[in-house]
Amino acid sequence: MHPEPPMGREAFWGNWALRMPDGAAGWLSLWEEQGQPDGELWTVGSPKQLRKVHFQGETLLFERMLRIGPPEFPGGPPTGPRVACLHKAQVAGAAMTIELVTPATQTRPASSTIFHGKRLPPLPPRPDLTRVRFGAPQRLFNGRNLDGWTLTNPAQINGWKAENGELVNATPKLDFQPYSRYGNLRTIAEFTDFNLQIEFNVPAGGNSGIYLRGMYEAQVVDRDSRMQGIQGVGAIFGRIAPSENAGLPGGNWQHYDLTLVQRHATVVLNGKKVIDNQPIAGCTNGALTADETLPGPIYLQGDHTAVRYRNILLRPVVG
Repeated sequence: MHPEPPMGREAFWGNWALRMPDGAAGWLSLWEEQGQPDGELWTVGSPKQLRKVHFQGETLLFERMLRIGPPEFPGGPPTGPRVACLHKAQVAGAAMTIELVTPATQTRPASSTIFHGKRLPPLPPRPDLTRVRFGAPQRLFNGRNLDGWTLTNPAQINGWKAENGELVNATPKLDFQPYSRYGNLRTIAEFTDFNLQIEFNVPAGGNSGIYLRGMYEAQVVDRDSRMQGIQGVGAIFGRIAPSENAGLPGGNWQHYDLTLVQRHATVVLNGKKVIDNQPIAGCTNGALTADETLPGPIYLQGDHTAVRYRNILLRPVVG
């Protein structure tokens, strides 16, 4: 017997995987606090907070502050000042439909766009990792070429190459802005639960990331980066802070031991366990999808700064 779906306003509460109008992944969380609806939406390059959340009959209305001008470059960020854009959400069972209404500007008329989402299942209980069996290690990078890898967006510049047994991203970009002409690199193969061993070398002030299943970013910065705590090395970016900064100065090879089982993460950085089997509430910004029921690739962030990786070994969960 399947439980009856929630009705009325309760049908909105919980987490939702969205495919945004620009194709990006979106993770929407809605709840009620002191009798009032509230929520947040995680996606690339946008504020998370929702504004003016309220019901109008069976429709949930909220605003987000968005830029709606033409993109700076193909696939790049929209331009112009942020303006209040109305969203109208309706729920039918496990499906959500949202109408995004953008206001008129001096250069474009008002318009509306429909996009969709699906309800995500609740987080499973904390797994007993002593009972988890891992399969034989798979070497994801052969050290010679990019076989088995591809850009997440083929329209972007490929700054990646194999060099001296290392997977090297040679982008000249120096800032941390989420949009770039240079691309991220992903495995063609997709995975569900696994243990990943990987070494990285990021310069002082550099920034990259390792996306587990294409959804959850293990942060790649140096020990002394301006990004610290929940945004620093050892973190599941924006979701789980490490217990300590176990990173090394920029320019050193560092080692990640990353385990993802049943939406719980264990992170060992340079031999120190800094996240111990903790639940991940949802995808991080930059995810390929917010649907946590799907398998996904390992993807390496190349749209920020230069970085090098090597010795990439994955053991899938087999029981």
